[in-house]
Amino acid sequence: MNETPTPRSQAKADRREALLDAAASLFAERGFTRVSLEELGSAAGVSGPAVYRHFDGKQDVLAAILVDASSNLCRGAQNVIEHAATPRAALESLVQFHVEFALGNADVIRVQDRDLDSLTASDQHEVRALQRSYVELWVGVLSQLHPDAATTELRTRAHATFGLINSTPHSGRAGATSAVLERMALAALDA
Repeated sequence: MNETPTPRSQAKADRREALLDAAASLFAERGFTRVSLEELGSAAGVSGPAVYRHFDGKQDVLAAILVDASSNLCRGAQNVIEHAATPRAALESLVQFHVEFALGNADVIRVQDRDLDSLTASDQHEVRALQRSYVELWVGVLSQLHPDAATTELRTRAHATFGLINSTPHSGRAGATSAVLERMALAALDA
């Protein structure tokens, strides 16, 4: 049963989301270690100590950003695959989904690339496990389209495609368009 959130619980959820957005932006710009809790709170419109109402500390904020991103990718990919009529449609939808994620979450990708090693060992393990699951979802679809290809080759194709798409946040937001990225990714997957 889904309960309608109270105004107070909705406000708390909104503040938590604002803190995560501010943190992703600041961490992407300056790096996790160069951002103080006071700066994080200020960027989200609260005091530094108010951050503790939502997170145990800065480390917990970083974990929430990266674990949530990996979880969202896995759930989204599963949903795409479940609703696709054919393996080809699933692959095209997976590419579109990942491109939309990359372009919409450029700061999160930069944080992932720079600050993954700043997570605790258990949080790193969780993120890596989610990432492996995400790759395997892609490999499952690719294996239906390329039944004679080795699984290691299909994983390489998936990783290469992620690299292509995920490199866009590092290009200074040079105006990459979804259509261009989708065509390039599908060409790489079909190579």
